[in-house]
Amino acid sequence: MPQRRLVSGRSQEPRQRFAEELRRLRAERRVSLRQLGERLGWDWSLFGKMEKGETISSPEVVQALDTFYGTPDFLMTLWELATGDKSQFKERYRRYMKLEAEAVALWHFAVSVVPGLLQTPGYARELLSLGGLKGKELEQQVEARMGRKTLLEGEDAPPFRTILSEMALRTALRDVTEWREQLEYLVEMADQPNVTLQVLPQEAGLHGLSSTDVWFLRLPGWHTVAYTEHGYGGELFEENAVVERMQRAYDAMRDLALSPTESRKTILCMLEELPCDPST
Repeated sequence: MPQRRLVSGRSQEPRQRFAEELRRLRAERRVSLRQLGERLGWDWSLFGKMEKGETISSPEVVQALDTFYGTPDFLMTLWELATGDKSQFKERYRRYMKLEAEAVALWHFAVSVVPGLLQTPGYARELLSLGGLKGKELEQQVEARMGRKTLLEGEDAPPFRTILSEMALRTALRDVTEWREQLEYLVEMADQPNVTLQVLPQEAGLHGLSSTDVWFLRLPGWHTVAYTEHGYGGELFEENAVVERMQRAYDAMRDLALSPTESRKTILCMLEELPCDPST
């Protein structure tokens, strides 16, 4: 029996409908696949595969498309239907990503891993593979994570402060070359005018965020939200009392961190400690 279709002629099969809407929206905006890739920071071929129904990609990519087309939550809803499993992308994280795109300032603390906005492809690939991803799905997630870094680029990029625990910087990748590239990238990003990077030394001891990776987003109007995360999920906090309590813990912990200049020197020293690259 042929697939039933709406009067509009659009498919009711979720994956096909998702691809159809992607083609329709791009046609309405009159942009090419290459132009779309340039504006959003992903390889244009990914969008071509999505429009052909060959992949539905990742939630980060779909969220970026919803923002670009001005269709809040529309494509994400279709994406969820196409996956058949809404648990893949929880509502709170979905809202967090939307707020992240609106933020006028971001600050962050990392307990054990480098934040996604500062990861190299090699770091992201190893971290995501440890979470069970592999093959094409792994590469799509790496590509999506790299695309998110455009948030920190351009003249209108928001100020971003990150405090990395020394543990995060001492937990190296298996591949020494990849780890060297990650540390070099952190030094490079620390030199960006909108990025402030600090290191929290181990001798600082326990503090109020010792077991919590946290993001703070300052939104237009000066309202701030917080998002805590771990390897298997996260939680968004929007209540002022809770956010203020975490901010006080963050401020107290920041007082224990090295200055940006000292932090940069610390990472450079870590680079000097690495084994020599055999290819040089």
